[in-house]
Amino acid sequence: DYTIVYGDTNSTLAGALASKKLHIPVIHIESGLRSFNKKMPEEINRVLTDHCSDILFTPSKLADQNLKKEGIKKNIINIGDVMYDLFKSVNNKVKKNKKVYDILVTIHRAENTNFKIKMLNIIKNLNKLSNNYSILFPLHPRTNNLLKKYKILKLLNNDIKLVKPLSYKNTMYYLKYANFLITDSGGMQKEAFFSKTQTLTVRDETEWKETVDLGWNRLAKPVNDQIFIKTKKFMNYYGKMKNIYGNGSAAKLILKKIKILKQSLSQVEQ
Repeated sequence: DYTIVYGDTNSTLAGALASKKLHIPVIHIESGLRSFNKKMPEEINRVLTDHCSDILFTPSKLADQNLKKEGIKKNIINIGDVMYDLFKSVNNKVKKNKKVYDILVTIHRAENTNFKIKMLNIIKNLNKLSNNYSILFPLHPRTNNLLKKYKILKLLNNDIKLVKPLSYKNTMYYLKYANFLITDSGGMQKEAFFSKTQTLTVRDETEWKETVDLGWNRLAKPVNDQIFIKTKKFMNYYGKMKNIYGNGSAAKLILKKIKILKQSLSQVEQ
């Protein structure tokens, strides 16, 4: 009856295009996100998927506005963020039972990892921070490979704890009890907001502008000492809390809406 696609990956756009050409209606979950950077593959995927979708489930009011500005007026349904559903289900089970770190770091985006000069700068800033703060750095496989290729992995201070990628639950544990997150991940920006953990996003823009507006997130380019300076400045900063991504029942709302749509479709066919 419908094809459901999620997010902004290549498979999201491929699924949406294939479905439309087979005349199967498309439902897009996490519609309306925009970084306004057309050099990002994810941005191309988001925009094209939204414009060929029949039902658009959005995570926030800002996402609704983005769609309307692009001329999409119908079938926009704000249900909150399904990532918040997952976070809530795990967060209550995360108890402080092992070592914690002041700063959690995740870096994986091509816009950073594909450039030796950017990675050198990130490493340099992390080394400076490690003189005052404990740092945990789970290494994404491609980040690890590129750091080895650039021959800069060995430049990391020994005080920085390098580990293999973590499970979701372990990631949420270290995020919950960290004072600060340094990341270029879209999802981690939100999860830090849910965890009330201050964030520095090593990018020129973000899809989650609400987290910046509320004072939980700020942007930093990997140049000079920006990462070091902004991390120290905002380490103990406290932003505003506002319920902008729903109440943790987005998945149930989606199911409810799809059932209503299915009933309407059946009535039309009859």
